[in-house]
Formats: sequence, structure tokens, C-alpha cells
Amino acid sequence: MHSDRDTLFRHLWDNYRAVTPSAEKIHRILGGTQGEAIVNDHIALRTFNLAKVGLDKLAAHFLALGYHEGGDYHFDAKKLYAKHFEHPDPTAPKVFISELLVEQCSPQLQAIVHELVAQVPEEAVTADDFLYSGTHWQVDYATYQQLLEESEYAAWLAAWGYRANHFTVSINQLSTFDSVEQINNLLKAEGFTVNSSGGEIKGSPEAMLEQSSTMADRVEVAFRDRTAVIPSCFYEFAKRYPKPDGTLYSGFVAASADKIFESTNAGM
Repeated sequence: MHSDRDTLFRHLWDNYRAVTPSAEKIHRILGGTQGEAIVNDHIALRTFNLAKVGLDKLAAHFLALGYHEGGDYHFDAKKLYAKHFEHPDPTAPKVFISELLVEQCSPQLQAIVHELVAQVPEEAVTADDFLYSGTHWQVDYATYQQLLEESEYAAWLAAWGYRANHFTVSINQLSTFDSVEQINNLLKAEGFTVNSSGGEIKGSPEAMLEQSSTMADRVEVAFRDRTAVIPSCFYEFAKRYPKPDGTLYSGFVAASADKIFESTNAGM
């Protein structure tokens, strides 16, 4: 496991950037033309709830770096469970880890997922690079399509494996923008598609968190039998509001996160 947080997040970022060309472009727009220093609010990771690779196995990498558990979240329709983790250092990015509740899915999906996870070496899960190690299996395009029909989440995970599903710009740390709406307008003016599921702005000041995201880039991935262009990762933007004690809300809003998951939908 990484002994140092910055190294881990740098590797996660490089791995994410490699399949998310828009992230680089958004950085250039905000950093170059707008002169903004970009602070990462949080990353998100996906997994299956099988013992070998469950949420807790991913969380262990962050707990070892001083993170602690925050809230937990249920997404019944998508058959997902999630927790977030935060660090005593408020400048450290938060971490949102979700897992697919495999036993709630069809027998066909369960069989595919068990077969994929069986190919992950035990030692890979505790290795330094596990959180950005990609896939440890080979999946053919027809299997990807089969998963996609039942669970977009499972299909994405089968195709991309272990990597940050998104990074998130903290709007609170920007100097020239102070609203999600301003960021969305900039993105659209630059030709990006903003995720409109549940509205372009998810959450509210009352919920103490507002979020928006781009739709995932479409990138070529090598399946076992062919290459295909499919959704990869996306970029999110978050504005947090102060709690009654004056500190910024550090949790997540399940109803909003539910719609953010749809940023990787293939059909959108």
C-alpha cells in the first residue's frame, strides 16, 4: 500500500487522464485561460461486493493513509451500496467507493462477475497499484453487451476495472467561479455535454451539496475479441455549503449520486 497520499492520487490521476481526454482539456480551460488552481474535491471508485474485491478491500488502501469512514449510501434501483471516506486534513480529497450487490442481480450476471473476480490474483488487491490497476481479466464484447443490458455499472467495471471513475473540481476553491451553473455554462460553451439526468445541477443549498458532471468520454477499449469505443470516465464539479457550525458539509447526497452514476451511461 502507498505510504504517501500524494503519490497515490498522482497515480490515480495519471491513470484516469489516460482514458479521459476531456479532463486534460477542462484543466487547460480552467487553469490556462481562467488561471484557476484546481483542487480535487473527491474521487469515486467502483467494485463488486464479492469478498476478494469488496468495498472494504479498496477502502483499506485509504485507511492506511489516515482516512476514516464517513457516511454510507444505498442505491436500491441500481443495486449499489457505497461509503465515503475522509481525511483529518481537510485539503485531502474525499473518496467515494461503491460496490454492486451481485447477489441481487440475475444468475447470468452473477456467473459472469464471479468468473471475472476469480481471475484477480489475491496479492493484486493489496498491491500498491491496485486502485489504478485496470482489469485483471479478459472479457469479450458480447459479454460486455450482455452486462450492459442489466447493469451499466457492471458493464463499465468489466470493461475498465480498477481506476478512478471520476475526479471532481471543488468549486469552493475556485476564485473566478462560485456556482455550478457558471461552470456548466462554461463547459457547454466549450462543447462539452453536461449530464442532464435529474437536471444539470444535482442537489441544492438545502442539501448542502450541489454537483454537476460531464458525460463520460468515449474511448477505444480492447475487448478479448475486438476493440470498441465505449464510455470511459467523466469529470465532476462540486460546491459544498456550510453546516450550522460553519464548516463545509463533507458528505454526499444519495439522490444526487444516483444521477451522477449515469454519466457513464452508454445510451446517453
